[in-house]
Amino acid sequence: MVKTFLILISLQIFAYSSEQIILVVSDGFNSPKARLSCFEDGKKVFDTIDVNIGKNGLGWGLGKTELTQKILEPLKYEGDKKAPVGIFKLTHIFGYEKDLKFKMPYLHATKDLICVDDSNSKFYNQIISSPKTKPQSFEYMKRDDKQYELGIVVAHNTDQVKKRGSCIFLHVEKFKDSSTAGCTSMKLKNIKQIINWLDINKNPILIQIPKSKLPQILELYPQLKQ
Repeated sequence: MVKTFLILISLQIFAYSSEQIILVVSDGFNSPKARLSCFEDGKKVFDTIDVNIGKNGLGWGLGKTELTQKILEPLKYEGDKKAPVGIFKLTHIFGYEKDLKFKMPYLHATKDLICVDDSNSKFYNQIISSPKTKPQSFEYMKRDDKQYELGIVVAHNTDQVKKRGSCIFLHVEKFKDSSTAGCTSMKLKNIKQIINWLDINKNPILIQIPKSKLPQILELYPQLKQ
């Protein structure tokens, strides 16, 4: 009981330290669609929008805060085409243009910038300049399409646990209603609005959950009750 109480207190401290929250809620673990809302200081700041998540829905990821999981609920693994469930810090914005200015650290997606999804690499789940000896598996951050024209880095699996998933972003959708390999995608105009709002000094986080976990989130984040 004491341990549970201390965990709850630590979760609440973390909750209230986050002034900007992106909340993504799907109908269930198997849904490839969800709804995204943004909050600052307990107030909703934009209209709720439809977004695309993993082709195979959601699986429990590795984030900043642990939530209560049921034994049979799916976990997020590399290549499973599931988006991660959990609470995650948002750390960087990335994009194709060189000198964009935001209130978040910015990564210019040059042709040499890659994100490593080889779980045997020491650079697993990191965005790096391409080394001379390339990892066995990675993706270029400068793509031939517009999906990474603008995006947000989600701090999932920062401890680089093997095969638990990598390179998780919020980014531009491939086309309308197109599910992803594990990220969360939306229209370019929507991600532009979110990116221009985000401020690293306001400790932005992503909360991504199936609807069944919403009561647990509202216990930790009562400021999200609308």
